[in-house]
Amino acid sequence: MMTSLMVAAWYSCNIAMILMNKFMLTSAGFHHPVFLTLCHMSTCAALGGLLSLAKITTLAPIKTSGQMWKVFLLSCIFCTTVVLGNASLRFITVSFGQAIGAATVLFTAILSFIFQGARESHLTYAALIPIVAGVVITSGGEPEFHLLGFLLCLASTAGSAAKSVVQSIVMTDPSEKLDPLSLLLYMSSICVLLLIPATLLLEPNAALQAHTYITNHPRFGYWLLANSLLAYGVNLTNFLVTKYTSALTLQVLGNAKGVVAAMVSVFVFANRVTVQGIVGYSITILGVFWYSESKRRSLLGDKGSPVKAADVELQEESFSDVLDKLLPDPSVQTEVSAPKESRYEKAKGVIKAVQVEHA
Repeated sequence: MMTSLMVAAWYSCNIAMILMNKFMLTSAGFHHPVFLTLCHMSTCAALGGLLSLAKITTLAPIKTSGQMWKVFLLSCIFCTTVVLGNASLRFITVSFGQAIGAATVLFTAILSFIFQGARESHLTYAALIPIVAGVVITSGGEPEFHLLGFLLCLASTAGSAAKSVVQSIVMTDPSEKLDPLSLLLYMSSICVLLLIPATLLLEPNAALQAHTYITNHPRFGYWLLANSLLAYGVNLTNFLVTKYTSALTLQVLGNAKGVVAAMVSVFVFANRVTVQGIVGYSITILGVFWYSESKRRSLLGDKGSPVKAADVELQEESFSDVLDKLLPDPSVQTEVSAPKESRYEKAKGVIKAVQVEHA
């Protein structure tokens, strides 16, 4: 029950924020994505700091200058990614943006190979073909296609993948790992320091226009405040969903969220869609699920390299397991509540088998 509530809250915050971003950057006429991102990051930093001071959350300290530089690098990538994503909404529809965003795994696979030498199975790489084909088909069938918006969204998608890859590279030391909420506080604070000069340089009239809008239309101020609060809500519920489920569950739910967001946006903004666009997006989503499942099976079936217990427990979960978590069947309650111990035992068995094989 709690898992379903967390997923519903995450979906609601995420989709609401995307739709509000689109509304403010287009319909409301506030064409300042950098300033809007500054509002988001300022709110995240302020709320994170207040929760830490109130002892509601615990702020993990940054222990070394090397760790600080790593967090700074991640913050730069994160900040750039969010700004590019918001900027793209000025030119393209939310549904088209979600279709492009589904290709994150493509960039993750490419960047992991380039920077980490990570190799996947042929079947996993084959799953990238429908992902690329789907984006191409969707782009060709997008009635409101805008080249600049497409490139901005594509760059944001690549940036999101880059952040994941870089984080997996630079945050490998267990003593330097930070919990998600502490990392969010540090990153959002750094983003504020980066976005203030960026706003002054790229959007010098943004603050004045925001003040004018709020003065003439007080409702705009409420929209801006709610939008900024949702930015923190998205990150908080993301953390809670991960806590109550797993990283794989989050990935599956994230892909489904994109579909829901696209459908809701079409209903809210009444933007035109074509059969070609729907087919292309469907192909991309199927490719993403194929890639995730193939990677999971490849990891479980790889007896040539040591397997960590945590990895086995994470990757053991399939799409049906995700559904079991969200919609538990009372008739199999004992089976659903037992897996943790069985997964641990299975992990130990896999490790023993690998050790014997390597001996």
